[in-house]
Amino acid sequence: MKLVIDFLDETNEVSEAAIMLVDSVLQFAAETESIEEGSELSVSFVDNARIQEINKQFREKDAATDVISFAMEEMGEDELAIVGADMPRILGDIIISIERTKEQAAEYGHSFDRELGFLALHGFLHLLGYDHMTEEDETVMFTKQKDILAAYGLSR
Repeated sequence: MKLVIDFLDETNEVSEAAIMLVDSVLQFAAETESIEEGSELSVSFVDNARIQEINKQFREKDAATDVISFAMEEMGEDELAIVGADMPRILGDIIISIERTKEQAAEYGHSFDRELGFLALHGFLHLLGYDHMTEEDETVMFTKQKDILAAYGLSR
């Protein structure tokens, strides 16, 4: 397996099958993106109240959202890179609201699994440095999402 993923389900609602799906989608994406073997990340499943707290604290947006990513490789001001030959690549953290996942699956008319896989992949691509702040960046990221999900076989 390319990735070492630490899962945390704060909701106690996520099935083992759903966790296995997220693991599988992320492993597939890591292979597609040629991520180094043994790279690490965490995926947390939370409710709307918790993701709203995180969104407010770190993004100054007082609203629930679907997924938030914290990339460990983004260097902030006055931060030092920690490197070492024997250290695994630490990609960061993905936090997914299970409530928003259910809401959006219903809103978009597709399965919970498809929405969960999409959100996990979206968060993962953010960890790799993809973004959608400009129209050009959005086109690149959203095309990559679409292509990976299609190749994986997780369609609407």
